[in-house]
Amino acid sequence: MHRLTFIVLFIWGIAPLASGAERPNILFIFCDDHATQAISAYGGPLAGLAPTPNIDRIAKEGMLFRKCYVTNSICGPSRAVVLTGKYSHLNGFRNNRDTFDGSQQTVPKLLGAEGYQTAIVGKWHLKSEPTGFDHFEVLKGQGQYYNPRLNSNGKMVSHEGYTTDIITDQSLNWLEQRDPEKPFFLMSQHKAPHGKWEPAFRHFEFLEGVEVPEPPTLFDDYSGRSKAASLHEMGIADHMGEGRLMLEYSSKFTPEQFARFDGFFRPKNEAFLASGLEGKDRTRWHYQRYIKNYLRCVKAVDESVGRLLGYLDDNGLTENTIVIYSSDQGFYLGEHGWFDKRWMYEESFRTPLLVRWPGVVAEGTVNETDLVSNLDFAPTFLEAVSAEIPEDLQGASLVPVFKGKTPEDWRTSHYYHYYESGGHGVPLHFGVTDGRYKLIRFPEKEIDEWELFDVQADPLELESRYGDPALEAIQKGLKAELDRLRRQYELPEGELE
Repeated sequence: MHRLTFIVLFIWGIAPLASGAERPNILFIFCDDHATQAISAYGGPLAGLAPTPNIDRIAKEGMLFRKCYVTNSICGPSRAVVLTGKYSHLNGFRNNRDTFDGSQQTVPKLLGAEGYQTAIVGKWHLKSEPTGFDHFEVLKGQGQYYNPRLNSNGKMVSHEGYTTDIITDQSLNWLEQRDPEKPFFLMSQHKAPHGKWEPAFRHFEFLEGVEVPEPPTLFDDYSGRSKAASLHEMGIADHMGEGRLMLEYSSKFTPEQFARFDGFFRPKNEAFLASGLEGKDRTRWHYQRYIKNYLRCVKAVDESVGRLLGYLDDNGLTENTIVIYSSDQGFYLGEHGWFDKRWMYEESFRTPLLVRWPGVVAEGTVNETDLVSNLDFAPTFLEAVSAEIPEDLQGASLVPVFKGKTPEDWRTSHYYHYYESGGHGVPLHFGVTDGRYKLIRFPEKEIDEWELFDVQADPLELESRYGDPALEAIQKGLKAELDRLRRQYELPEGELE
C-alpha cells in the first residue's frame, strides 16, 4: 500500500477521482453510549482517574470536535443515520422497535461501487441483516460482554472470551485477509460501554479503592424546568436494577469464567446488601458501582483502539488511512441522577468525534464552535474518497472543516427529534440549538410544554428560560428556525403541527 499525503487529492471536486491504493482507507471506530465525559482528551473530572491514551492519540494527531450533535439520541436510530446520511423519518428507523430497510441507499453500497472493500464487525443493532458490505460479523441483538455470538456473513459463530477483544480480533483478521491492492472501509463497532457493564477480568482492580467524584447534579430535583425530566425512569437511585448494578450477571459464562467473575463481585454485593444503606448513601453506592464498571469497560475499548492504531503503524497504513472515532450518542454518567441517554440535554445530545487524517487534518486541532452531526458522516466518507455525494443526503461533508476551511454557509443550527415515547420514562420531543441557546418541545398531551436553555450561562441546564421576557427575541427566533428546519428536512405534514 503506497503511503501518500492528500493535500493535492481533494481540491474541491476539481481533482479527478483517484484510483486504487491512492485513495485513502477509512477506519471508523464506533462505540455504544460512550460519553465525552469518559474520554480524557475532552477533559473533565474523570480524565485523570480514567485516561484514554489511545483514543486521545487520535485527537493529538488530528482533530477533536466539541459540538458534534446527534439527530436522535438512541442506539439503532443513530446507526441508521450514519449509514444513510438521512434523518430517522426518512431512513425509516425512528426507534429501536423498528427494523432497518437494507434495500435503501447506504454508504457501504456507495463506497463499494467506487471499488472499496467494505466490512462491518461488532455491534449492528438494526434487526435486519447487514447489506452492502463485502463482509460482516455482527453481534446478535445487543450482544453480551462475554462469549458473544457473531453473525458472520449469514452464519452464527460462537466465540469464547471478552467481546471488546473479540470484535477487535475479528476486525484485525479482516484487515489481514483483505485485498491489499484495494482501499478499504471498515466499521469496527463495539458493544461497550453499553450496559450492562461487565468488565474484563484484567480490569477488575482498576479504580478499586478510588472514590470517583460525583457530578454536581447527581441529586437533581428537576425544579426550574418542565415536568418532563421529573417523569424519568432512568435514575441511579431507583431504576438501575440488579443487572446494571452487577448484583446479577448478564453474560453466559463458562464455569471457569463464572467462578472468577462471581469471586470478585459476590463479596462486595453481600457486604452492600447487609449494610442496609438508604437514601443518599444508597444512591452513592449505586453511583460508585456503576461508574467504575462503566469506566472499566471504556478501558478495554481504549486498549482496542490502541491495537487498531498499532496495526496501521506496523503495516505502513497510518499515512493513508482516515481514522474516525465516535459513538452513537453521549450518555449520562450520573448527571441529573441518570444513567441512560435519549434526552436533548447536552450529555446525551453531544457525542464524541475525533478524526485523524495525516496530511489533511492538522495535528492537535480542537474545533470548538462548528455545529457538526452524525448526519454528516455519510457525505464525509464519500467526499473523502472523491466519490459523488447523492443529492438526497441531508448532511454536509466535513472534509472542508477537517482542512480548517469551514464553508461560509455552514449550518448555524441543528435539529433533533426523539421518537421512542416512554422508553425509560423519556417522552417524545424535538428541538433546535444554535450552539448556545436550545429550544425543546415536548408535544404529548401529558406534558405539552417547552423548554429554553442558555447553555453558555447554564451549562448544567437547570433553569428553563422559556417565557422569560429577556429572551423573547431569542425564543421567537428559535421557534422560527425550528419550523424552517422541520420543513427543510421534510418532516411529514402530520409532524409539522
